[in-house]
Amino acid sequence: MKTYTKFLVDGFIKSFMKVFFVMISLVFILNILKEIEFFSNKEANSLYPIYLSLMSSPSIIFEMFPFIFLIATQFFFLKLFDNDEINIFKYSGLKNIKIINILCIISLFIGVLIITVFYSFSSNLQHYYLQIKNQFSDDKVYLAVINKNGLWIKDVVDNQTSIINSSKIDNNFLTNTFITTFDQNFNLIRSLKSDKIDIKDNEWLIYNVTVFENNISKKSNLIKFKSNFNQMKIESLFSNLSSLSLLKLIDLRQNYKSLNYSTVDVDMQIYKVATYPLFLVIMTILSSIIMLNTKKSNSKVVKIIIGLFFSVVIYYINNFFNVMGSTEKLPLMVSIWTPIIFLSLVNLIMLVNINEK
Repeated sequence: MKTYTKFLVDGFIKSFMKVFFVMISLVFILNILKEIEFFSNKEANSLYPIYLSLMSSPSIIFEMFPFIFLIATQFFFLKLFDNDEINIFKYSGLKNIKIINILCIISLFIGVLIITVFYSFSSNLQHYYLQIKNQFSDDKVYLAVINKNGLWIKDVVDNQTSIINSSKIDNNFLTNTFITTFDQNFNLIRSLKSDKIDIKDNEWLIYNVTVFENNISKKSNLIKFKSNFNQMKIESLFSNLSSLSLLKLIDLRQNYKSLNYSTVDVDMQIYKVATYPLFLVIMTILSSIIMLNTKKSNSKVVKIIIGLFFSVVIYYINNFFNVMGSTEKLPLMVSIWTPIIFLSLVNLIMLVNINEK
């Protein structure tokens, strides 16, 4: 490795690590305050806020990496400017575009590590965080999971526990569904079998149902079934995809498809994680261009404000297209790739006119 390359790599990684540790410390402190408020009226160990904050912070930091890369690049160039090292590179024949190329390679490498190592780590911690947090939730007696055998629900209403298994979900309807209800002592009360259940509201409408009760089987055109679950609640239970690693997301997608359940949100998360390194490279390029084209300015504050302004704009652009994709107002691939292509074109135009002086 050439001397200047090693110097740039070491300098950028140091800037990145400094910003990373500052940001994760701030997130950790804010999380502690949030958890202290949550546990203020609950009987729990006083260490729970710290413990849960440690578990939830990495997942939040994952969402902040584009911002971290932008700020880290700014601080990296500020150090070069302060020590006049940027001019030393220039006199040695090293062009600004070459510096940006080196930073892009570093950013891509770190980005791949983030989605393969850090994301798996943070998603597992988030999974355990949600499990522990659920123990203190009012909904802790309820349960809903999706696996290769379909949708499974544990529901408790009027001291009766119902185990529900459905092979498919079609909008607000469950198909090929079995419901087994037990009393407080887990004695069997009755079993229901139906090919069509409307779960739009908390009072389910069960059509063409077969009822097994007291060793007697009977059929009914329609019966009503009270539940803590409805279509919206079931969908919301599976919306926290940040607690699933890439492999688990892929498995969940297969389960969703077998249930005829919309995979849009899962696909969005998979593509978001998969394209994350590219997005981080784009942020590094953008920050580099901003710093190099404003290097004649003596105000560090001006440089940082410009960077922060662009990061906020990019955040809202990216969020807008994510919402359009998740609500299916735009095709999934369009919503994922449009911000990346747009920002890449902007960077390309700015690179052509980059300040080499």
